[in-house]
Amino acid sequence: MKNLKSIFGILLMCVLLLSFIKQNKGELQKSKEYELVVADLSIPWGFTFLPDNSMLITEKEGKLIHFIKGKKTDITGLPKIKEQGQGGLMDIELHPNYKKNGWIYLSYASGNSKGANTTLMRARLNNSKLINQEVLYKASPNSKRGQHFGSRIAFDKKGYVYFSVGDRGNRDENPQDITRDCGKVYRLHDDGKIPKDNPFVNVKNAKTAIYSFGHRNPQGMEINPFTGEIWTHEHGPRGGDEINIIKKGKNYGWPTISYGINYSGTKFTDKTALPGMEQPLHQWTPSIAPSGMAFVNSDKYPGWKGNLLVGSLKFQYISNCTLKNGKVLKEEKILEGLGRVRSVEQGNDGYLYAGIEQLGIVRILPKN
Repeated sequence: MKNLKSIFGILLMCVLLLSFIKQNKGELQKSKEYELVVADLSIPWGFTFLPDNSMLITEKEGKLIHFIKGKKTDITGLPKIKEQGQGGLMDIELHPNYKKNGWIYLSYASGNSKGANTTLMRARLNNSKLINQEVLYKASPNSKRGQHFGSRIAFDKKGYVYFSVGDRGNRDENPQDITRDCGKVYRLHDDGKIPKDNPFVNVKNAKTAIYSFGHRNPQGMEINPFTGEIWTHEHGPRGGDEINIIKKGKNYGWPTISYGINYSGTKFTDKTALPGMEQPLHQWTPSIAPSGMAFVNSDKYPGWKGNLLVGSLKFQYISNCTLKNGKVLKEEKILEGLGRVRSVEQGNDGYLYAGIEQLGIVRILPKN
C-alpha cells in the first residue's frame, strides 16, 4: 500500500511538473534568448560602452547613468534637459578617439517656455560629472509640439559626426525646406564646425549643417561597418517606416512621397515615388515603429554576421534582418514580448545588447 502511495505521489509530481513546463514553455524559451544585465530602467533611450566595458545609459527623463561593476551611478552636471512629449535625453555616442580625447556626444531636447528642439552637445566625464560642455548644434525654432525630435548620433570613418532631427510634427514646412531645421540628417566636424564640402554650404539662407533632407523622424542610425555607408531608419505615419542609406544632399521625400497614410486612414499623398527623391532600401507597412539599430559585426552569433537588427516599439520585438546585395532578404523576430525596444548596440565584447523600456539592458544570447 505504501509503495502504491509512493508511486502515485511520484506520478502526480511528474504530471504537475509537465503541466508547469507546458504552461511556461514560452517564458522558459524566452529566458534562453537573453540575460538581464542592467535592471530597473524606464526608457533607456541610448547606451554606449566605455573602453573598460562599463556602460553609459541615457534615460529619457533626463538621467545619465554609469553602470560599472554591477552598480548604477547617476552622472551629475548635465545640461538643462526639457522633457517634452517624445523629447528628453536621447542618444549617446563616444568619439572614435575617445581613449585620447575623452569626448562624449549627447542629443537632447532643450528649450524654454516657448517649447523645445533637438540639441547636440559634447562633454567629458570626470569622477561621475560632465565637464567641458560644448553645444555643437541647436535646431530652431523651439516648438511646443511634442513629437519627432529624432535623434541618433553616428561617426563615419573620416571622423565626421552625423545626427538626426525629426520634422517636429511640422511636415508641411520643415522636411522639404533646406532653409529650415528639422526633418534632416546633419553632418559636422567633431568640434561643431561646418564641413566645407557639405552639400548646401553655398546655397543662400540654407542651414549649412544639413547633409540630407526629406525625413520624418529618424530614430536609428549606424555606420555600416562593411561598406562605410550611413544607414538610418525612420518612422512613417500609419505605414511606411523606412530604412535608408544616407547620401550627400539627397532628398528622401517626406511628405511628398510616402508608403504611409494619415493615422485617421486618409491619404496625404498618392505618390510613392518621384524623380529626384530617394526610394527606401526597405519599408514596413504596417508600421513597426522602429527605434535603435545595430549591424552584427561579430562571430558570436553563427549565421548572423552582416545582419541588421532593428527594434520595434509598437510590436515589442527586434527584427533580425538578413541582408543581401543591400536589400532585406528576410526578417526573423527575436526577443518578442519583453517590452518596447528602444535601443540596440553591439558591445566591445561582440555581444548584442538591447534597451527595453520598463525593463533595462539585456544581452542577446547566441543560439546553441
